[in-house]
Amino acid sequence: MSDQARPSPPPFDPERFRVEGRAVVDWIADYWATLASRRVTPDVSPGVVAGQLPPGPPEGPDSLAEVLADLDRIIVPGLTHWQHPSFFGYFPASASGPSILGELLAAGLGVQGMLWATSPACTELETKVLDWLRDLLGLPERFASIGAGGGVIQDSASSGVLVAMVAARERATGQRTNAAGLAGFDRPLVAYASDDAHSSVEKAAGIIGVGREGLRKIPVDHRGCMDALALATAMDADAAVGRVPFFVAATVGTTASGAIDPVAEIAAIAARHAAWLHVDAAWAGAAAICPEFRGELVAGADRADSWGFNPHKWLLVNFDCHALWVADRRAIVSALSMKPEYLRNRASESGAVIDYADWQVPLGRRFRALKLWMTLRMLGAEALRGHIRRHVSWASEFADLVAADPRFDLLLPPNLSLVCFALKAGDDATRELLDRVNATGRTFLTHARVGGRFAIRLAVGGGTTTRDDVLATWRVLENLA
Repeated sequence: MSDQARPSPPPFDPERFRVEGRAVVDWIADYWATLASRRVTPDVSPGVVAGQLPPGPPEGPDSLAEVLADLDRIIVPGLTHWQHPSFFGYFPASASGPSILGELLAAGLGVQGMLWATSPACTELETKVLDWLRDLLGLPERFASIGAGGGVIQDSASSGVLVAMVAARERATGQRTNAAGLAGFDRPLVAYASDDAHSSVEKAAGIIGVGREGLRKIPVDHRGCMDALALATAMDADAAVGRVPFFVAATVGTTASGAIDPVAEIAAIAARHAAWLHVDAAWAGAAAICPEFRGELVAGADRADSWGFNPHKWLLVNFDCHALWVADRRAIVSALSMKPEYLRNRASESGAVIDYADWQVPLGRRFRALKLWMTLRMLGAEALRGHIRRHVSWASEFADLVAADPRFDLLLPPNLSLVCFALKAGDDATRELLDRVNATGRTFLTHARVGGRFAIRLAVGGGTTTRDDVLATWRVLENLA
């Protein structure tokens, strides 16, 4: 407990930080070293963690040793360990040593990268590292910073789709949005996404004023891919009655099943209505660094207005880091730029620099490029390709085990490192199996609806995961089914 008589240390003492920083790095290293021996998910009831915390903040300082002791005693037992080698739920939220070091350095530097003028290196590193990444993924030149387009790091794919939709709205309406709505623009705007698109698309439609009712959810086929013919029919019908189809979200790697929408077909349909095409490749996009997976993942990108994925999902960069590219940066800057007098400066007004505050919703921005840069430099592209390839191979092996067991249905061929399966006995049996498996604490899986059925999903992608962890999860399923 805090001793009120204990003198308060200065906010930053380099020598104290040197000692305590080493202790924290050691704590993190020990945590990673012991992950495999822990439960994946906590065995706690609501309110247990909060009940162990004092009702108010301390008046005096606590030592790092006291804080770390409470971290071990109170916080860690209440965590779901997303970096656990047997975490196979949702999609991965990966990390690596170089990325964590980059995050630490960004925090230590404490720069504010809202404008080029507020930290030139922060801006220029981001531009360069996103050009590197675009090249590694095989994305078209139209997204390169040397032309009309360019890349920007957002916090998440949700922000990426929101920014793209704002730009699309302003382009469609000629920037006639004011406090009363779309002044002088009385034709309803309509956005489109598949039934299996991420919920962030619907959320963005609500935020920008189009309304959730202004989003058309297009049916998917048996694989979970958007039905391009149904999209064309919906857009044509809306246009025929005076509505404005202004935005289409195509998904490369849906959350439910990893399905890849037919982006090239969708691009042709969107172009007929001059609608903005955004490609959400949040999880699957990382696999495009491998040439053998690239074709379907980047197909149609040459006709997209924006394309984004999360390095923090499968590329060993810790959360948060979403890479978003646009084909025409003017569309996004004109929609989001806001320069009050206190931010005006010669560099910005010269037009020779990028101010990334104009490419996002908030003004302030962290130095996220540092951890992406360090991950690429300290691991290298070939190691990242090997990381992806191993996971795809292990998922394929797991799918073969499912298909060979007469009690299970493999609902779809594996999409990259995602496998969807169910018990032949039906939804209730599958749901009960999932609950029993997760209750063991030895592994963690999540569910989705695939082809109308309750499906168990296994998403391989953790930085510490091995083939043995994947096979061990199958053994748990096999024994409890």
